[in-house]
Order: sequence, then structure tokens, then C-alpha cells
Amino acid sequence: MTAEETDMTETVERWKGRNETKDALRRAVWSALETSGAGVDSPWSRIPNYVGAERAAERLAALPAWGTARIVKSNPDPAQIPLRRRALEDGKLLYAPVPELVKPFPFVALDPDDLARRGVAFADAARSEVFVEVGRPIDFREMEPMDFIVVGCVAVTRAGGRTGKGGGFADLELGIFRELGLVPDHAPIVTTVHDLQVVADERIVMLGHDQPLDWIATPTELIETKTVYPDPTGVAWDLVQADQYAGIPFLADLRRDLERA
Repeated sequence: MTAEETDMTETVERWKGRNETKDALRRAVWSALETSGAGVDSPWSRIPNYVGAERAAERLAALPAWGTARIVKSNPDPAQIPLRRRALEDGKLLYAPVPELVKPFPFVALDPDDLARRGVAFADAARSEVFVEVGRPIDFREMEPMDFIVVGCVAVTRAGGRTGKGGGFADLELGIFRELGLVPDHAPIVTTVHDLQVVADERIVMLGHDQPLDWIATPTELIETKTVYPDPTGVAWDLVQADQYAGIPFLADLRRDLERA
């Protein structure tokens, strides 16, 4: 690898170094999406967007659990715009996090009736740069239990294994939700990805703090994982990185509150 190529790798792999095996897997997936033309925009160092995201969203929204869900939580990434728009169109209350949790408030609540009254188009409100402005800021402790939980993934397995972009945001969010009793037994943990993001089971080693998936939707299929991996019970606070405390304004205060409760 040339010095120029090394610099490029350093630039596009933002959270490189926390887990070398997962780093290599993410690199392979991002590269496959880029070279195949299946990716939309650069996939590197993010939850990648891809050709066929609309079809994957349609498959996931066909689940009975979606039909009965009143409250949906979704990650903020472009790949899940079709699913967030569908949630609003279907009259569901949508919780969406501030990207990378960098504001004093962690989430916004998007009520489709409220958006319609204000003349905010659902297609616009589904985009992160809009929903952080038009949604109602909400604290973790104000949230209601969720019925359908969508997480962003870089790679997944049919056994329910998953890895994100490396920043640890999804596992942190879900750990907080579980500590606050916001993940009822009926709520599936799901994602939408391109088929190229589905990898062999042995390529993702799941640890105790890693959240497994119940369902995976791709442009071509709907996968029920029937996972045997256990759900985490809360936040693995000893694994939270110093840069996460530095970059997430409310995290230290939230930890103190949870530990006092």
C-alpha cells in the first residue's frame, strides 16, 4: 500500500482500531459496495446507502409486527429514509436519534399528525438534516416503550450477528433503552441492508454487549434470524470509550442518573 493509499484508508475508516477483525470486515463490505456500484454515494465510515433500499423497506414493512407497531425507532442514516417515511405515512410515532448524539438532546419524536398540521412533508421529515429541526427534542427518560426497533448495520449474518460503522452508537442506545425498560419483549430488533452486506456467520463474533438482530430485510429477501445470541441487559459502561464521553454531551450525566436509580 502506498503512502497515499494509507492516508486515504485512515481518512475513510473513522473508527478504525477498536476491533481489527471488524475493521477488516467493514473494509471488505464498504469496498464491495463501492466497486460493484451497489452503493449510493461513498459507503466508507458510515452506515452505507445502497441501490434497492426502497425494496428492502417494503419487505420489512410487510411484517405483522410492523402493522401492529404504534411506536417505531429508527437510526438516522440515508439507507433507512424509505423506512422512516413509511412509518410516518402509516401513522406511527417515530423516534429518531440525533446523528452521533452530538446535541444536548439525544432523540427527536416525529408525530405524523403534528407534521401534517405544520405542512411538513413526510419525505422531508424522514431525512436527518430535516428531522433534527422539525422533530420534538426528547430525552431518553421521556420516551415510551417502542414496538419496532430499526438499527443501522454495515454487515450482518443470517444468525443475527451485526456490526455497525464502529462508533458504538447503536449498542449504546439499545443498552440505555434496556436499562430504562423501553424494549418490551414483543419489539423486534431489525435492519435493512444490501445483499452484499450479508456475510457468513463466522465473520461476526458477537460479544455480550452486542445486540443481535431478529429480522433482516434486503432488496431480494426477508430473513428471520431466529437468533440464539442473548440480548444485552443494559449498557456495558466499562467499554464506553473516552471519545464517546467527549463527543456525546449528555452521556456522563445520564450514566450518573441511571446508576443512582
